Amino acid sequence: MRVLLTNDDGIHAPGLQALEEAVRQLGWQSVVVAPAFEQSQCGHRVTTHQPLKVEAQGENRHAVHGTPADCVRLALFALDARPDLVLSGINAGGNMGQDIVISGTVAAAREAAYHGVRSLSLSHYLIRDLHVDWSRASTWIAEILRETLVQEQPQRAFWNINLPHLPPGADPLPPRILCRPAHSPLNVAYTSNEHGYAYSASYASRPRDPGSDVEACFSGNVAVSLLHV
Repeated sequence: MRVLLTNDDGIHAPGLQALEEAVRQLGWQSVVVAPAFEQSQCGHRVTTHQPLKVEAQGENRHAVHGTPADCVRLALFALDARPDLVLSGINAGGNMGQDIVISGTVAAAREAAYHGVRSLSLSHYLIRDLHVDWSRASTWIAEILRETLVQEQPQRAFWNINLPHLPPGADPLPPRILCRPAHSPLNVAYTSNEHGYAYSASYASRPRDPGSDVEACFSGNVAVSLLHV
């Protein structure tokens, strides 16, 4: 299995390192093509009116001065990556419901699906002031990939997976819940200051639509959704 790894948190993000470790646990070969700097919440933006700078950062590691969707396009059509699978993540923060159209992490997996390459977007919901155990996340993702890749996946579709943020010691992989993206919008609120208006809404206070990815993940389960392009 040859796997392309990317993300939107940047090539040095701990979530990407955790994803690399999960791939190593599975014994797969990987190539990393990821943004040189954080590109969170850039959506499915692509670069077509200026050259994309690519820096080699070791064997099979490429830092792209562009977006996650750019990274996938370059890997497929310029860098000769030839992946069997594209994995995007592990994002530091959830990507559920309305996040899906905003997320660069999800966009990378969507771009791969448009070109007929099997793909998954992987995210880790975060609770403020609770330590993230990226080593545990690696183990969980390796197990999830073993389970998910034996399932039938329709053409032009991809999996969107969100890990819950659990306290230390909760090491067994939580239940996997097949669910739909939430329909309720994200909370929107701003506070004004001398610089303008700062976004101040609470992500954790968003509505938990019954049967949705938000309800599943916020309840301590792994939210698994099949998305179509």
